[in-house]
Amino acid sequence: MGQEPRTLPPSPNWYCSRCSDAVPGGLFGFAARTSVFLVRVGPGADTIPGTPPFRVIGELVGHTEKVSGFTFCHHPGQYNLCATSSDDGTVKIWEVEAKTVVTEHALHQHTISALHWSPRVKDLIVSGDEKGVVFCYWLNRNDSQHLFIEPRTIFCLTCSPHHEDLVAIGYKDGIVVIIDISKKGEVMHRLRGHDDEIHSIAWCPLSGEDCLSINQEENSEEPEIPNGKVTAQTPVTKGCYLATGSKDQTIRIWSCSRGRGVMTLKLPFLKRRGGGVDPTVKERLWLTLHWPKDQPTQLVSSCFGGELLLWDLTQSWRRKYTLFSGSSEGQNHSRIVFNLCPLQTEEDKQLLLSISMDRDVKCWDMATLECCWTLPSLGGFAYSLAFSPVDTGCLAIGVGDGMIRVWNTLSIKNNYDVKNFWQGVKSKVTALCWHPTKEGCLAFGTDDGKVGLYDTYSNKPPQISSTYHKKTVYSLAWGPPVPAMALGEGDRPSLTLYSCGGEGIVLQHNPWKLSGEAFDINKLIRDTNSIKYKLPVHTEISWKADGKIMALGNEDGSIEIFKVPNLKLICTIQQHHKLVNTISWHHEHGSQPELSYLMASGSNNAVIYVHNLQTVIESNPESPVTITEPYRTLSGHTAKITSLAWSPHHDGRLVSASYDGTAQVWDTLQEEPLCNFRGHRGRLLCVAWSPLDPDCIYSGADDFCVYKWLTSMQEHSRPPQGKKSIELEKKRLSQPKPKPKKKKKPTLRVPVKQELCDGNEEESVKESLGPVENGVSDQETEEEAREPEPPCGVTSAVSKEPIICTPAALGFEKSKSTINNKVTLLKKDVPKEKPEALIKKRKARSMLPLSTSLDHRSKEELHQDCLVLATAKHSKAGPSEDVSTDLEERFHLGLFTDRATLYRMIEVEGKSHLENGHPELFHQLMLWKGDLKGVLQTAAERGELTDNLVAMAPVAGYHVWVWAVEAFAKQLCFQDQYVKAASHLLSIHKVYEAVELLKSNHFYREAIAIAKARLRPEDPIIKDLYLSWGAILEKDGHYALAAKCYLGATSAYDAAKVLAKKGDAASLRTAAELASIVGENELSASLALRCAQELLLARNWVGAQEALQLHTSLKLLLHICHDLTLAVLSQEAGSWDAAVEGLLRAVIRSYDSGNFTIMQEVHSAFLPQGCDHLRGKLGDHQSPTTPAFKSLKAFFIYGRLYEFWWSLSGPCPESSVWVRAAHRSKTSTEQSLEVDRVSPEETDPKASQPEPSRTPELDVRLIEEGEQMQNACKELLSEKHADLQNAQRTVAEVQETLGEMIRQHQKSQLCKSTANGPDKNEPEQEGESLSHPQNQCKEEKNEPVSLPELTKRLTEANERIAKLPESIKTWPFPDVLECCLILLHVGSQCPSFVTQEMQQQAQELLQKYGNTKVYKRHYQTLYT
Repeated sequence: MGQEPRTLPPSPNWYCSRCSDAVPGGLFGFAARTSVFLVRVGPGADTIPGTPPFRVIGELVGHTEKVSGFTFCHHPGQYNLCATSSDDGTVKIWEVEAKTVVTEHALHQHTISALHWSPRVKDLIVSGDEKGVVFCYWLNRNDSQHLFIEPRTIFCLTCSPHHEDLVAIGYKDGIVVIIDISKKGEVMHRLRGHDDEIHSIAWCPLSGEDCLSINQEENSEEPEIPNGKVTAQTPVTKGCYLATGSKDQTIRIWSCSRGRGVMTLKLPFLKRRGGGVDPTVKERLWLTLHWPKDQPTQLVSSCFGGELLLWDLTQSWRRKYTLFSGSSEGQNHSRIVFNLCPLQTEEDKQLLLSISMDRDVKCWDMATLECCWTLPSLGGFAYSLAFSPVDTGCLAIGVGDGMIRVWNTLSIKNNYDVKNFWQGVKSKVTALCWHPTKEGCLAFGTDDGKVGLYDTYSNKPPQISSTYHKKTVYSLAWGPPVPAMALGEGDRPSLTLYSCGGEGIVLQHNPWKLSGEAFDINKLIRDTNSIKYKLPVHTEISWKADGKIMALGNEDGSIEIFKVPNLKLICTIQQHHKLVNTISWHHEHGSQPELSYLMASGSNNAVIYVHNLQTVIESNPESPVTITEPYRTLSGHTAKITSLAWSPHHDGRLVSASYDGTAQVWDTLQEEPLCNFRGHRGRLLCVAWSPLDPDCIYSGADDFCVYKWLTSMQEHSRPPQGKKSIELEKKRLSQPKPKPKKKKKPTLRVPVKQELCDGNEEESVKESLGPVENGVSDQETEEEAREPEPPCGVTSAVSKEPIICTPAALGFEKSKSTINNKVTLLKKDVPKEKPEALIKKRKARSMLPLSTSLDHRSKEELHQDCLVLATAKHSKAGPSEDVSTDLEERFHLGLFTDRATLYRMIEVEGKSHLENGHPELFHQLMLWKGDLKGVLQTAAERGELTDNLVAMAPVAGYHVWVWAVEAFAKQLCFQDQYVKAASHLLSIHKVYEAVELLKSNHFYREAIAIAKARLRPEDPIIKDLYLSWGAILEKDGHYALAAKCYLGATSAYDAAKVLAKKGDAASLRTAAELASIVGENELSASLALRCAQELLLARNWVGAQEALQLHTSLKLLLHICHDLTLAVLSQEAGSWDAAVEGLLRAVIRSYDSGNFTIMQEVHSAFLPQGCDHLRGKLGDHQSPTTPAFKSLKAFFIYGRLYEFWWSLSGPCPESSVWVRAAHRSKTSTEQSLEVDRVSPEETDPKASQPEPSRTPELDVRLIEEGEQMQNACKELLSEKHADLQNAQRTVAEVQETLGEMIRQHQKSQLCKSTANGPDKNEPEQEGESLSHPQNQCKEEKNEPVSLPELTKRLTEANERIAKLPESIKTWPFPDVLECCLILLHVGSQCPSFVTQEMQQQAQELLQKYGNTKVYKRHYQTLYT
């Protein structure tokens, strides 16, 4: 076994882009918690030949928070310099050999997330923080430059190895920028492609872009990624490649000359080897890169499960990679890798060092890609150390990260041969104990009260006892079963497992049947020793090696010695006066057998006592003996003792571990300190003597370290005292400072800054995928390091007091929160900060401070008080004048005399309170006196009324209360608390006053709320409030809120008007909708039109259409304008077919909407001369547009027909659009169609209404127009269209009849289903309602219509429609029968205008197709 010291260090910090680095020559450093550990690698490590050539050589101590970045200076001659960044806000420059700080800066205002020492400028250190600020710091000239490139979170940055001014920065959102620091951080390239955190940036080791034969065309799956801004003259004239690794699972290679991506590598999903991982839990990823200096065509990256890949960049399209350690099982990391550092040893061997979430540091040979060695580390406190008594040299370590380490300290090939056990643990491991004879059997206890057994030679999960402790397991011990029958009949184990928990109970577990219930030995102790009183709270158990004597340490400091088999109490040691942390029996194989009766014990005070129990044990007394004097006393430590271990190689040599940060070796027989180890930075929790090497001791502490040290190499012989002790305390205080506890879950998406002091961020147990993640979250681990928390599982109430919660587990500082809550025993632990509880429980101000102070005067004065009081109380003639004077001076005696004197005392005390600015105390004294009215008056005069005083006012009567409330309201108004004043006025039912108060001070919202809640709805005050508030809001430009006020005041018109004030489209539309809702249609139409105009100006056609849809007329206009616009555009383009169809659509829309006026306006504007001129434009009669043209012409004639009829029927000469249009066109052209433009309305042939203006010329024009009308109207009397329209009317009537029949049937069914039978009125109603649909049928056939008859009609009508040609059905046509009726009317008024032949044709059409009621009625009216 090697004789050199060793260190098992804390785990490297997680989720940092660069927290490890190495320099040529073999020096490697990694950040762990608040410091940096240095490791010498290669020949310079001076290790024993045959063992891995590395050694932990020291630590850089100085930061007070987690170290987030670490980088060496890579310039020859300066390898001894390095830089660190920390969450404490500083960047420190170190001299490695001396381990001292050269200089530091605290320029960053936010958490530093990235750091790099420029490989080109030997004194330049660049750092970036989470807010996007970059600082360049030049060491030699102590100068700095502030750069703010992007307001994004920086994740990593790397200085260019080829150009001194270029820095590449990766951000949390996936953006990568390359900046030039000589140009104030100007962005040279902005590289977009990643869409998640940038974890690593690596520059190609060779400048230029010739090393890789990459063409953009090769990149089939990667589109070009344009850069943001590329300057014409970039510093990298030759260009260079840049590699980035991101959380989006891709590696991208970028060309700096082109400013875009040229290659994308997607991480493969590798099948995990070595098992132990839950496949259902989503993998996290940290993608770190290393571009080997001598292999520019290769790139090393991490992968999902901790594997390392060597990519061949010459074959990117094949995604060719080589897996590190591909041939060896279990050599890869088991969790994600955070950093990769190249290292060239003194013998020029190329190595690669990796740090991972699995808490291992691994070294890889780049030539073979195999793992050279592994340095394990600890992610929590080292709570417990135990050497196996069977497998010599096997050291078990219980750690706060939820894992047990078993370290084979005798391994020849590997100094750190450590196995991890995590299954079934899931909590801090606070106690360990190997089975004395069974190989590989290890008992463990945890801070959540669990006790289990591991077989370290198998991969099986541990056996867990079904009986849990309620609190942390403090210690474990193997001993004989007690009593003999306790485990039942039959075979029983020779040894059982005893566990002592934080609740003060010792349980005996059967290792053969852990599923059975454990036995509480207190029952046996009580029965055997007939104890009636309450047993002490146990904190430690230790069996003598021969298994005959058991020692129990207690919370009160006593130690009880019991004898098997029935645990008879033979001795009680009353030496310690504080909680006993550790008891250790001397071994039995020394040269002096009597030494095996020595028992050493340590407690929460700093003295170790050794007792010789030989006499007591051998005499076996009948009644228990009490020992109060120790055999030996070992003094020197300055804090509590947490662990003791006897040397197995010496007689009477003991090592102790203490909270003073040292381990001390003692010669107990001589009471002499031999040597003192001060290597830890924290409080020691455990210590163990090597079973093979007399000079070698192992110790663990709350600094996450286990040290192997040699007694012969220690400079000091005793624990530090005085100044030395202070220095050691300072060293310990450089550990993380306590922070307020925040129990927040660590997230999978971890930002650069993890609020964790040790950087060993463990996930919650729910996500435990493997050893590295079992145990408490790292936040707890960190808090544990900074604000000790007893693994005893103290309740949260107790753990809030740092005084009580020192890390018990830490050193088995046992149950501070004991069963009987004797927490006062622990209060001598010096807290690091003032307890929260004490701050909160600040003592209240005294009500009678003068009296209290007078009762704390000198003894003579107090004696005189007693004499004066006795004289006053017992004087038969009453107090004399002298005594009365004394009582006035000594007013505080009023508490013990009569009421008048008491009043005088209260008066003096009250005046004192007023003078000192505490009127509330004066008021309370007056209340005690019973003078409530006086208190209120005084307070009102002084303006010191309070809620409490007013609340007490009703005690003095109703009127006093009302007066007090009014006075308080005035006082509140002076203090500008108008709302509170109004609330108090409401309490005395002064609603109108409260509302007026709020209104006058412009608290309209509150005033309206009160008025609506307390007044009648019709009260005019409410409307006045709305209108007043609305006017103010309108004046201030808050139109929407003003509109609400007007609506509240039922002034909807004003609401719409005020909404429209802003004049934008959205406001106008809302105002129009509002006006429409409240029935202001005219206003609504005008607002909708304004809105549409605004939107049309903005070319928002769809919005304008939606606005006009608010009103049917406006909507119709919009559609007609749209159709006419298309028609005009088509005409301009020479597309007459489309022009005709557009014009026809506009005419049909106006016809369908019943708006004859608009239809005539369209005709007069677009067809002033009729439709004949369009015929020549359309060409062939077989044109597809011919039916449309015929339809358009028919509608034109239809309009003229009505105009002509009205000119005969009425005087209104100016009402005809047709005639006005004709007059307008006549002035422009005199053509042969003059008769079309003469207004027939200027004459009236009716004799009953003679027109004095009628002239013979007008009669001639009417006759001419009549002839023109006869020729045109022939086209309207189309029998095919009449047939089609008749069939369509028949279909509609049948459908209406069927619908009505269904409704009547449903109604009759509903009536039948009512409970009281049908209503008597129902049949009459039914008869009436059914008469309507059958009305037509009854008129025709005098018989009801049946369903088959209706079906037959429908079928026939549909068949007729189907037979008609498509050209007839394509476009609508004026109602033929309607035209027939008009012609017949014209013929009846002026027979000369309609030929007999045309009248005959009209009558035939009406008779043949006018079988509906409406046409029949008009026809009959005409001919009767």
